[in-house]
Parts: sequence; structure tokens; C-alpha cells
Amino acid sequence: MSETLMKIRDFMETQGVPGRDAWDLPTSSKSFADGAHYRIEIAGVERASTMEALIEEARKRDVPIHRVIAAVGGSTYCDFEELKAMARMGRDEKIEVIMTVGHRKGWDPGSKEISTGEGAMQGFRLRGSDNIAYHIADIMRSIEAGHRGFLVYDEGVLSILSKMRGQGILPPETIFKFSVFGGYCNAAGARLIESMGVNSMNPLSDVSLPILGGIRRAVDIPLDIYLIIVDSFGGMFRAYEAPEIARVASPCYFKFEPGTSEGDIYKPWITEDFHAGLIRQKVKLAGIVMEIMQRHAPELKTSPKGPADLVLPRP
Repeated sequence: MSETLMKIRDFMETQGVPGRDAWDLPTSSKSFADGAHYRIEIAGVERASTMEALIEEARKRDVPIHRVIAAVGGSTYCDFEELKAMARMGRDEKIEVIMTVGHRKGWDPGSKEISTGEGAMQGFRLRGSDNIAYHIADIMRSIEAGHRGFLVYDEGVLSILSKMRGQGILPPETIFKFSVFGGYCNAAGARLIESMGVNSMNPLSDVSLPILGGIRRAVDIPLDIYLIIVDSFGGMFRAYEAPEIARVASPCYFKFEPGTSEGDIYKPWITEDFHAGLIRQKVKLAGIVMEIMQRHAPELKTSPKGPADLVLPRP
């Protein structure tokens, strides 16, 4: 190894960032508060009817759903009574709900460059102060409906939200999950957003086990890891990697997102019946992965339904 690389890697280590990815795949010594290594997260609970379908399917298959990502198309497309109904169901079923809000970059009249290949590389952050205010207003609308968890992907907005939470403008129990659209896929970035007050993070969908191991060494927050992802993000299905992912990255959420593309499945005019059918397939996939975990890594545990450390809605 060159002297230059050694100096760089040594300095990274002084900053709490691994100098190399974890090629030795060390077993994580961290876990959820109840000692569990992994939990189940289902995205795409777009409407109250989708939540009803998820709950029914989870009961039928005896799959504990610990957290859902709601209204991926944007909570602005849900009316207020629908938001309240989703909060009530989350509380009653002891499921943590992370709401995906508007206003978002793709909704802004000046943001059409994201529809091009090069434009998409400019990042998914909000454009201008007006859009930040609109975005936070939609968060506060969902808080009024009872929700306490929110998806964020803009570090500037996260810094404002963390201060609002600290000053009591937002409820102190409010939690933030950093989205895959933030683009983080290394330990330095993970450490940065953890320091800014985020409560969990979703790395890019194709990160390797050594990268996950390096991120885990740098941070304590749960990592939200895709086991299946839409075709436009790569289309991989990492079911048989699940035991090693949980061993190396614990505590982690297993995420399930089958489909063609995020744009296809979350357009607001897609029917509620479509979402109900898709959410049932996601629960089925979660059940399959849990079976694989029980067969091949029974020593790695998941939480029972409704562990005490979840932040439930308060409708």
C-alpha cells in the first residue's frame, strides 16, 4: 500500500470513518433495544385501504410488520381523514409509520431537469425557500393527523427539522428516516446525517456487504436495506443474502419494493386496488425472507409485533 493511501486511511479512522470497507465482514455487536437483529419494513402504504390490506395479509401470514413507509407518492394526495385513519391503524396494530410528504422537487414548475439523465444527477434536494416551507407545512399537517415519523432526503431540511424538534415546534418524539434518494452509500455520509439527528438511514439499494459493514462500524442508527428493489433501481432480490446482511449490519430493517419503477407504482392516479394487491405481495415476500432466516440463521432474531421502542402514531 502506498504511503499516501496509508495517510488518508489513517486520517479517516481518526474521524470515526473506517479507512477501508469491511472486507472481513465482522459480525455487528449492535442490535435493536430488545436485542433483535432485524425487523420488517414495508413501503408503499399509499392510502387507508392499502393499510387495511397490509394488516389483513400480515395477520393471515403471521408476519410481524414493524414499520411502514406511507404515501410514497406524497401525503398531499391523502385527505385529512385518510391520514387520521392511517395513524389510527398504525397505533392500533403497533406499527411505526414513516410518512412521505410533499412538497417535493418533482412537483416544482422549475424542476423539470430531473426528467433527463443528466438532470437526475443534480440531486433530489428541494429548490428554494418556498418549497422548504411547503414541505414542512405538509409535515405539520400529518403531525396534526397523528403521525410522528417522516422521510427526509435533503440535509438542509433535516437540519431545520432537527432544530424544530429540539425547540418543541415539532413533537419531541418525532423521528426522521433518511431516504435512498439522499444517495448515501458510505460510512462518512452515514456518520454525517446521524450527527444531524436522523433516526435511521436507507443506503443505496446495491451496496455490498463490505460497504454495509463499514457503515455499521461508523454509526449506531438502524440501516434500512432493500432485499428486493424495482427494476429501475437494479431489480435485485437478495433473499439468500438476508442472513449475512443481518449479521453484518444489525440493527437493520429489511425492505421490500418489487415493481418496474418508483414512478410507475407511485403515480397518484394508480388505483387503490392496485396498491392493495401490491402490498399483499410485499407482505408475502417478507414472509418468504423470514422463512429463509429461520432455516439458515435461526440465531439471528427479529422483534415480535409491536416492540416497545417503536414510535407509534398519536391520532
